[in-house]
Amino acid sequence: MHIAPRSLGASVAATVLTVALTSCGDDGGDGGDAASGEGFPVTIESALGTAEIPDTPERVVTLGQGSAETSIALGTVPVGIEEYEWGSDETGYLPWIHEAVTEEGEELPEQFRGEEDIDFEAIIELEPDVILAPWSGITQEDYDILEDIAPTVAYPDLAWSIDWDEQIEVIGEALGQPEEAAGLIEEIRQTLAETAEENPHFEDVTFSYIYTDGPGTLGVFLPDEQRVAMVRGMGLTVDPVAEEFPEAEGTDSALIGLENADELSDSDLVFTFYSNEEDREEVQGQELYSAIPAVENDAVVSSDDNSFVTASSLINPLTVPWVTERYVPMIDEALENAEG
Repeated sequence: MHIAPRSLGASVAATVLTVALTSCGDDGGDGGDAASGEGFPVTIESALGTAEIPDTPERVVTLGQGSAETSIALGTVPVGIEEYEWGSDETGYLPWIHEAVTEEGEELPEQFRGEEDIDFEAIIELEPDVILAPWSGITQEDYDILEDIAPTVAYPDLAWSIDWDEQIEVIGEALGQPEEAAGLIEEIRQTLAETAEENPHFEDVTFSYIYTDGPGTLGVFLPDEQRVAMVRGMGLTVDPVAEEFPEAEGTDSALIGLENADELSDSDLVFTFYSNEEDREEVQGQELYSAIPAVENDAVVSSDDNSFVTASSLINPLTVPWVTERYVPMIDEALENAEG
């Protein structure tokens, strides 16, 4: 039976609570009476509630994006993760997750339905010690149900708004590994810095990272948005015009409209993404879009590989090394076109 989260009545919610408490109270196995881990209990405040984590979590479930990767990098493979079919490869998993887990000889996490139709029953069956969702879109209603299953770490302010380093810090705190989490943040910065050092020709190259949402639309990701921050960390420079665009609340982006495409005339390169080749042709077929100098010169860094598009949108310990080695030749090709 599937429980639809938007239609849970009081009696069903009470059943979820009863099942969750029964599961958590069962000592059938994994350290129900174990001594509290060092640094525990841990209390983590969020916009939706407070997570009280009594002991070192062994069974981790993640919702949203990025949390599974950090948990894996900290040495705990989640027992369950939200599925993300759009970015998955032929294995059914996001490739960097599949690679990291299988290389360590660990068991791959169960995948369950998330987003606006969370499979709460699947999460209950996983018997989590903690649910990590600091970069997600869970609602208050979702949170209240999840918190009845296990301590749930949500976002500190708005949905989908936590900074990448703060996400890693929060997960490190939840898992009792704050120092290790700080080390992961430093490793990410070092990986990006080394990429910049190895590619000095990226210096002083300006770029805009753009997107469209249908014919006639044009959006620009702002400098601190994760996909822009990743490219910026590799040594390229965000076109200063991006600082002038007003943010659409909670998005780290600005919708400027295709009529303002000429605002991007000074960008040496344009970064963007397409769902498929048909989408690419449709977008580039718009006269105002194709007139952007970087687009006209084919100085565009883009991909219609959904796995790459997903990974390059996320800064975490698994995506950054996976992306940077693939990004460099793409950027070099666009630079050749810009200079040619």
